[in-house]
Amino acid sequence: MDLWQNIQNRYARFNVLEKLIAVMAVLFVFPLLLNVIFFLFNSSASGWLSFFELSANITTVLTRPWTIVTYGLFHGSLGHIFWNMLLLYVAGGLMLNLFQERLLINTFFVGVIAGGLVYLLSYNIFPAFQTTSSMLIGSSAGVMAVLVFMASYMPNSPIRVFMFSIPLKYIALLFIFLDVVQIPTGNAGGHIAHLGGALWGYVYQREFLKGNDIGEWFTRMVVAFKALFNTSKTTKKAPKSRRKPAKSSSVDQKKVDAILDKIADSGYESLTKTEKEYLFRAGKQ
Repeated sequence: MDLWQNIQNRYARFNVLEKLIAVMAVLFVFPLLLNVIFFLFNSSASGWLSFFELSANITTVLTRPWTIVTYGLFHGSLGHIFWNMLLLYVAGGLMLNLFQERLLINTFFVGVIAGGLVYLLSYNIFPAFQTTSSMLIGSSAGVMAVLVFMASYMPNSPIRVFMFSIPLKYIALLFIFLDVVQIPTGNAGGHIAHLGGALWGYVYQREFLKGNDIGEWFTRMVVAFKALFNTSKTTKKAPKSRRKPAKSSSVDQKKVDAILDKIADSGYESLTKTEKEYLFRAGKQ
């Protein structure tokens, strides 16, 4: 009991990125342990994962609508989850340094949905896939969305790769290029989904800079979904309280734009400490 309580306490202290990685790690290990149990009882474990994978068959998806999200939480191999989590940790960490946690949630999960939709459309439009049955699994579309969002936001920010520092935009472009050229060679559905996530990350970043949070609907949907099960609070009326007048925004958009131009020209590391702090505060508002 103490062990379980310690796990719960530690998990509660995680930020949203660490919680997301922890959940996907558990969902990777759980099927492995489940397969052992099925084996010991001489029973078949095949087929159960299909209830969480995204099928290319639209009819199947209509009967399992949750798979448009759940496919992005499971992984098929150790290498699959390792590289996805490593890339998510790097790109997601950069995002949390500048923005609120909800932006990471919106970017990742809507990226998963966008990748799934592009995958579905591709397998039902292009002749190359007409005679192919396929199932999609993995968080790569969401990871690509986060990576491309940050690569668009701070393209020249250097990322340390072994002994070299590589601008973030080149890392994102390399992954996009590899996904495009590998479509005919195998795992076409996965690579197409990655591109769908990347497209969402780019569009989201451009609109976000204009002041349009087009991904906010996802967090609102999650809050509304939680409210359906939060019946205990609906029976009590909250005490009235005087609202304090809202503080006017202290963010100068022209100053933010100038800082972003500096990042585009010279990279994030060229900013002074004051400029980094100002950009951080602007991202939190």
